[in-house]
Amino acid sequence: MSNHTLTEKQLAANRANASHSTGPRTPEGKSRSSQNARRHGFAAASYSVVRLEPLDTLTNLKADLVSVYQPRNAQELFAIERIALAQQGLLRIAALEAGLFTCAMDRTVDRNSEAPIRPMSEDLIADIDVLRSQNRHYALAEGFRQMVIQSDVWRLFLRYQAQAERLYRRAIEEFDRLKAQRDQFPNEPIEDQPEPDQPLMDRPPEREPAAPLDPDLAALIFSNRPFIPDPPAPLTEPQVIIEGVVQPPGRPSKPAPKAQ
Repeated sequence: MSNHTLTEKQLAANRANASHSTGPRTPEGKSRSSQNARRHGFAAASYSVVRLEPLDTLTNLKADLVSVYQPRNAQELFAIERIALAQQGLLRIAALEAGLFTCAMDRTVDRNSEAPIRPMSEDLIADIDVLRSQNRHYALAEGFRQMVIQSDVWRLFLRYQAQAERLYRRAIEEFDRLKAQRDQFPNEPIEDQPEPDQPLMDRPPEREPAAPLDPDLAALIFSNRPFIPDPPAPLTEPQVIIEGVVQPPGRPSKPAPKAQ
């Protein structure tokens, strides 16, 4: 087989033809192209909160984004994964907000009264009928007021919310930046590392079993009964030694002056 060396004119023609390429056209080709030069796997289940989020939440978000944005190289795909993570953060913000409002409602519950929620002032509702929904709105606002007075949790929540929205916008901007440079990053197929299909549980075999949970502590954690702390230990007076003799409790710490 003879070696065929391309001339400079042929190389220039090849480069010109490559510059006019529009990339893959079919969905299968676009999917393969998006994995080009990809060396890492995106283990979506690793970023899920235990017992709060389904393991496929992030996977579904990424699949929707890939279908819409059609990434063409590994860097664009990484930007897509970044957008998916930001979207998951927005969903967590919504869940956290619902939980905080539930805490606000719970603060207004009077467990020592026959009424489940502390009612409005009689001076306010003496001559009108109040709907159940209005009572609940009042309870929510009252609990919110108490939380704002007693802690900074809502101020921190708003900061977390603003950060999540900012990270989402930045992820979108980063993908747009990479998309505008597609002609500068040709697709170069490289062996890809497949994404794991199932979450892996890293547990060493030599791990000792955990000690059983105390029944009283378990009942306190997994029940709604109020926490009653143990009574404090009685205070003991320190020993007082005067001239080598231990004094009983209640005696003065200094010897009485001798009579003249």
